[in-house]
Amino acid sequence: MGFARTCSVALVGVEGVVVEVQADLEPGVAAFTLVGLPDKSLVESRDRVRAAVVNSGGEWPQKKLTVGLSPASVPKRGSGFDLAVASAVLGAAERIDPRVLADIVMIGELGLDGRVRPVPGVLPSVLAAAEAGYEQVVVPERAAAEASLVPGISVLGVRSLRQLIAVLTDEPVPQEEPDEPGRPDPMLGSLALPGAGLGAGLGPSGALDDDALHRDLADVAGQRAGRAALEVAAAGGHHLLLHGPPGAGKTMLAERIPSIMPPLTRRESLEVTAVHSVAGILPSGRPLVDTPPYCAPHHSSTMQSLVGGGPGLPKPGAVSLAHRGVLFLDEAPEFSAKALEALRQPLESGHVVVARAAGVVRLPASFLMVLAANPCPCGRCRLTGESGDCPPAVIRRYQARLSGPLLDRVDLKVQAEPVTRAELVGTTGSRESTKVVADRVREARERATARLSGTPWTRNSEVPGHELRTRWQVGPGALAEAERDLERGLLTARGLDRVLRVAWTVSDLAGRDRPEALDVATALHLRTGVQRGVPLEIGV
Repeated sequence: MGFARTCSVALVGVEGVVVEVQADLEPGVAAFTLVGLPDKSLVESRDRVRAAVVNSGGEWPQKKLTVGLSPASVPKRGSGFDLAVASAVLGAAERIDPRVLADIVMIGELGLDGRVRPVPGVLPSVLAAAEAGYEQVVVPERAAAEASLVPGISVLGVRSLRQLIAVLTDEPVPQEEPDEPGRPDPMLGSLALPGAGLGAGLGPSGALDDDALHRDLADVAGQRAGRAALEVAAAGGHHLLLHGPPGAGKTMLAERIPSIMPPLTRRESLEVTAVHSVAGILPSGRPLVDTPPYCAPHHSSTMQSLVGGGPGLPKPGAVSLAHRGVLFLDEAPEFSAKALEALRQPLESGHVVVARAAGVVRLPASFLMVLAANPCPCGRCRLTGESGDCPPAVIRRYQARLSGPLLDRVDLKVQAEPVTRAELVGTTGSRESTKVVADRVREARERATARLSGTPWTRNSEVPGHELRTRWQVGPGALAEAERDLERGLLTARGLDRVLRVAWTVSDLAGRDRPEALDVATALHLRTGVQRGVPLEIGV
């Protein structure tokens, strides 16, 4: 008889649970039994592991073999347990010293030839191992850089099971042939969610596109109000609606938000990288995502592709792929009402909870939402000199697709006017560049961070309204006009809180210690679209 154990990690959303993989050999008819709530792909590991061991020069034990995955109550899915199962079996067969395996966490899929293949979710798996007190992990060689992002962990990257056996038995390590240079990894950058329509900030496979970070605001003609709203949104994390005719520049504005947002902090980078790792869209050769992601799903996207879902345990949707970045919904009224209304909960809480028969998954979803909408289905109604082709009832129905409760959660609502000829042919030198605006946004973020130090919040958009009213005082009489709008029913209580948040961001951009009446008037203008007798003083 023989017994050995090692460890791997089961992922539930982006959170990992360390799983003990036990192998037991007993005399009897040769059989391989896998227990512990495995899914179909994990059950198939029996054949993969057997072939990998034999093709790596090992001998498959001709005894009754039972492999258990503990705790049995946690669902296990995917092929990432292969390496741990193979090692436990070899330990039980005394090909590897079982004592060596006990404190190692192993993550990786095995090919039939014994090669170790990368799997999604290496980073959150290693984070879970570190939190559980483990210090050594074995991962596929191509995932070693991703695993090494976790401090305090010793990472061994292997190309094959043969290499792993040699390392654990102190034998000469065989030199394996590397993969063909430039050949794409089938497990990385190829698992974009069906229907998610990942857009300009993500490549066709869902990988981050660096071009999205180098689009310059100086290229945008006109749109003074839009540029001001863009700056406020980036500085305070405020959601934004751009409303206007086709061709006005709504998409151009939205695509430039990531370029003016500050780089992610180390903690934020690990959060974002973990989500992208689980989704399988982490770019090969770029283990750490340190810039705000940009996700632009197509308007035909389903609710499942937006908030997360899929068979078994839910996978991250577009709202999670945009975590700490931008979610851009172009042609927002064309999205299904069910999909749009599903955004209300993550907009408030910063995460999404998806319940399925296989379990409940909590996924991070703290993003800056940008909506773009035409005035009507034809796009030409209510423009100067054009009446459009849509009857009033059609216009009302179209605009009502963005519900009141959803729009009440949007801090900034800006009309994107058609660009004039003078603005279009004007030189870009007179427009502020991305660098100038990004510097101002960074300084505003630093002011907010310093003010909010010692609290759970880092951005103005995250602070509850009652906290803003009681802990940080505005200038005398600054809220008078906003309070009058509340009494007249033009603002809801939530709307007043959001005006106050925006006013703090405007104040931070202007370098003031607290909002004055001018800042509140600007915030009201940006939220309601109604000019309050003061010009927009943000940017140029």
